[in-house]
Amino acid sequence: MGFIAFLKTQFIVHLLIGFVFVVSGLIINFIQLCTLLLWPINKQLYRRVNCRLAYSLWSQLVMLLEWWSGTECTLFSDEATVKTFGKEHVIIILNHNFEIDFLCGWTMTERFGVLGSSKVLAKRELLYVPLIGWTWYFLEIVFCKRKWEEDRDTVIEGLKRLSDYPEYMWFLLYCEGTRFTETKHRISMEVAESKGLPKLKYHLLPRTKGFTTAVQCLRGTVSAVYDVTLNFRGNKNPSLLGILYGKKYEADMCVRRFPLEDIPQDEKEAANWLHKLYQEK
Repeated sequence: MGFIAFLKTQFIVHLLIGFVFVVSGLIINFIQLCTLLLWPINKQLYRRVNCRLAYSLWSQLVMLLEWWSGTECTLFSDEATVKTFGKEHVIIILNHNFEIDFLCGWTMTERFGVLGSSKVLAKRELLYVPLIGWTWYFLEIVFCKRKWEEDRDTVIEGLKRLSDYPEYMWFLLYCEGTRFTETKHRISMEVAESKGLPKLKYHLLPRTKGFTTAVQCLRGTVSAVYDVTLNFRGNKNPSLLGILYGKKYEADMCVRRFPLEDIPQDEKEAANWLHKLYQEK
């Protein structure tokens, strides 16, 4: 084991990394709090400033993945799609199988200059998580309780608020709603069978309400939907702890672009489109 590899396994080094992240995050959150003064004066300036502040925090986590652990994320797509990366507002659909799939997503956004402006439809509990949840609040992230009757108005209002966002925005949806496990998969496929839907081998049944609502509210702002499928070579199951210990993983991300005009405007037809997409995934 080399000296650098040895350092990556030491608790004191991990403590230092955590200390830097927490302290810098609290400083960034304080500055974000101060930027609220800009909102009534210049909303778009407030947003641009907060994109840079968020980048300052998220880039530390991307650094851990790419530089500290040496994890390689290989992107597979067609040339025409690659040329659009970072040059349009999009909705991202990503499978939720791994603990660090969000980190791989952030790596992709960092490569194409949209890390600070990336968005997600997140569960409301995350709003109260220091640093990450607080930073998301100032970024106008859309939070939900995952109970559509209670979420409908909040989600629609949050999405419509993003319609004039000044930075190119990648809006992430985990349509499966929760991370894949064998138990959740078995239950999900029982639901699929009861609804007469084909069973999925590698995914949970997608929840369509968030997707159809996002498509409806952001139509005219968003240009396309990127279907992203992530997997790790060697059947590895990577973890944040593994990243912290400098363990290297090899990730493959397959990206397909679907122009928004190709997605049906009718809610039921859009839901069927999403189900077919997951059957292909």
